[in-house]
Amino acid sequence: MLKILFSPSEGKNSGGSESKRALLGSNEARKNILDEYNKIVLNSDETQIKKLFGFKKFDDCKIYMNDVCNSSLMSAIQRYKGVAYNYLDYNSLDASAHKYLKLNTIIFSNLYGPILGGDTIANYKVKQGNDIGDIIPDKFYKDRFSYQLDLFLSKDEILDLRAGYYEKFYKVTKPYTTLKFLKNGKSVSHWAKAYRGLVLRELAKRDIHSMEEFMSLEIEGLNIKEIKVIKNKTEIIYDIVQ
Repeated sequence: MLKILFSPSEGKNSGGSESKRALLGSNEARKNILDEYNKIVLNSDETQIKKLFGFKKFDDCKIYMNDVCNSSLMSAIQRYKGVAYNYLDYNSLDASAHKYLKLNTIIFSNLYGPILGGDTIANYKVKQGNDIGDIIPDKFYKDRFSYQLDLFLSKDEILDLRAGYYEKFYKVTKPYTTLKFLKNGKSVSHWAKAYRGLVLRELAKRDIHSMEEFMSLEIEGLNIKEIKVIKNKTEIIYDIVQ
């Protein structure tokens, strides 16, 4: 089976009506960080809340000021919105693709750590790179979840579509594949996010379960320029053609 490692997004969709269930790994291992988040969000220190969320205006914080342990829940793959998720366009996919995304995508959340696309989470806000109280999220989850992820992924092939920052949460220890996107010979930021979303969309639409199947995919707007193998990482470099 192919598992896809993916980034979250600063933007979130509000609401949700899904049931609470066990998250990938251990719910108990997340208790300290969720409690610390709630302690900040539910107190009256506006400066601390704005710093955690990354907002300048306190009014912008209010939509996220909820107890994440007792909030409306939505599957992670639907909760996030942003460039990659806009290009994924989850709502336009069929039920089979939805199931694929929920079972095979692992998203690295700044609050919840590694979660499956189908894991149900609250609407929350943690600016990328911010600590949660005295807790450094990437170190917290790397220490507690690396062994569990190694076990969980032991029989799977891995396509790592994470942005560089989220590699801090988990270092892949077995052979895996990454993608790099070039436009006019230069790495791109916005389009990298867009094409990560498009690649994930094609994987779900085509029900791709191996890297061999992935390599046979033709993705509109992308041409393979080069494939590099460095230790346990295979990097597929694409030219964006438009």
